[in-house]
Amino acid sequence: MDALMLSRLQFAAATMFHFLFVPLTLGISVLIACMETAYARTGKPVYLRMAKFWGKLFLINFTLGVVTGITLEFQFGTNWSRYSAYVGDIFGSLLAIEATAAFFLESTMIGVWHFGWEKLSPKAHALVAWLVAGAGNLSAVWILIANGFMQNPLGFELRNGRAELTDFVAVITNPWAWNQFVHVVSASFCVATFFVAGISAWHLLRKQHVELFTKSMKLALFVGLASTAIVALQGHVHGNLVAKIQPVKLAAMESHWETTKNAPMYLLQIPDEKGEKNLVQALPVPSLLSILAYNDPDAEVKGLKDFAPADRPPVGITFIAFRVMVGIGTLMPLLMLFGLLKRDELDKYPLFLKALIFAMPLPYLGMQAGWVVAEVGRQPWIVYGLMRTADAVSPITAGQAGSSLVAMVLLYTLLGVAGAYLMVTAARKGPQDA
Repeated sequence: MDALMLSRLQFAAATMFHFLFVPLTLGISVLIACMETAYARTGKPVYLRMAKFWGKLFLINFTLGVVTGITLEFQFGTNWSRYSAYVGDIFGSLLAIEATAAFFLESTMIGVWHFGWEKLSPKAHALVAWLVAGAGNLSAVWILIANGFMQNPLGFELRNGRAELTDFVAVITNPWAWNQFVHVVSASFCVATFFVAGISAWHLLRKQHVELFTKSMKLALFVGLASTAIVALQGHVHGNLVAKIQPVKLAAMESHWETTKNAPMYLLQIPDEKGEKNLVQALPVPSLLSILAYNDPDAEVKGLKDFAPADRPPVGITFIAFRVMVGIGTLMPLLMLFGLLKRDELDKYPLFLKALIFAMPLPYLGMQAGWVVAEVGRQPWIVYGLMRTADAVSPITAGQAGSSLVAMVLLYTLLGVAGAYLMVTAARKGPQDA
């Protein structure tokens, strides 16, 4: 493999590993703030124990997210220096704002939160918890605005062989970025609620700390059902935007080869990328693809053959990842709805509690699949329609890229094992006695 492919593999591995920790940080910080608010309002010790227990897991997860995020950003200089030089005027400013305005605030507030249990009043400590949650999600805003520029570049002019910022307002109001923010944050709540529900189910099956984990379960089910519904509804809105701005990505998501009006959606398909067709294409739903893409059954949906082969993303990967994301997104609200309906008698449904334990990875897999659709589906562009990925890689050798990839995989494997051990140990131990 050449330096380009090795650099792509390295960035993909680093991003996907880092993103195991980001969504839980975004979602569970808000749940903890809700628990602290309940304690400040009622004075019931159970809410304090809840906040401390889930807070310990939050801190482990946050620490791993910080470590993996730092190494990820280094790659813009080591492996993608031509990209950084070309769009650094825009991309660099957004990352700088994220670090100074959001990440530093979040880190500072986490320190106050962690060491302030005995020094702050319950109301003041709850306020700090909300500042932690707000800063974390503010950080996501700036990261997703940066990614939004890569998906839908706005607010720039090409000067002196590089993209220079001309309209900061256009960059930060990019509709792609804000659609993506709602989708990612609501999906992060799915991760957090399934995480809380799964661990709560494990303890409830063993009749441990029943009051604490019953309340945790109910909070997770309420928030989980709302967030899964938002993910599904906003996913449709985001799909409309994909059809408008990146029609070739939409075609790859559906393995749609021929431009068609009243385009059906096939429930059973097997893409044949080399043959520019589908080996299997069965169970059509008339006009459904036109409706989902443009909210119009008569709308024309462009096919992959309308685009030059060099401008098409990898169809197989994009197609499969999209179906994994949609399948998981369909199953999650069903689980949350059943749990919410039976929330006062969950002890009568041990199989459902066991299902929640095994369902904990589902939102993680769904988010990873979603990012595969977003990033692989954008190829061959690193900045859509502006800069190709092949033109963005640093002038390094395959040996340099390969050795750094091996070192990173070994380091991340060690971090992953250590992080999993700490999380599982803390989760199994349960909350401290009052």
